[in-house]
Amino acid sequence: MADQEQSPVFQIQRVYLKDLSLEQPNSPQILLEQQQPQVDINLALAAEGVSEGIFEVCVTATVTTKIGERTLFLVEAKQAGIFEIRHLPQEQLQGVVSVVCPQILYPYLRAIVSDVCTRAGFPPILLTEVNFQAMYEAQQAQAAQNTASGGNGSSSGIITSA
Repeated sequence: MADQEQSPVFQIQRVYLKDLSLEQPNSPQILLEQQQPQVDINLALAAEGVSEGIFEVCVTATVTTKIGERTLFLVEAKQAGIFEIRHLPQEQLQGVVSVVCPQILYPYLRAIVSDVCTRAGFPPILLTEVNFQAMYEAQQAQAAQNTASGGNGSSSGIITSA
């Protein structure tokens, strides 16, 4: 029975839209312009411990479209999930929170961004697929390089305690 209590646990408790914002600061005048807008997409990932073995992971997409220097529209969406993750070594826990959880949340985020753009009267913005494994590995390599180059030794890990 003791072995059963120490078995790794990974369960999705809830997936939800944490925040959604749409701004069209230069409407309606800018909507009459015929130029092709410039689209800028930024993704961010955050995670924190909610309680023992419970983590909230949040993937944020910020989409800014501009014509020249003027903003056509800006969408920011935060898709979050609550995950139960227990009995994993710290290095595996970081990987699950940084790779597995965002991979679960990202399809929801993509659909929301596309839907909001369409409902706002614009063509849908289709976020490209993201390799969260490669992002995590790059973050780990950067942290190792910072430590090796005499950095202050602090890690930029994304899990913060409650």
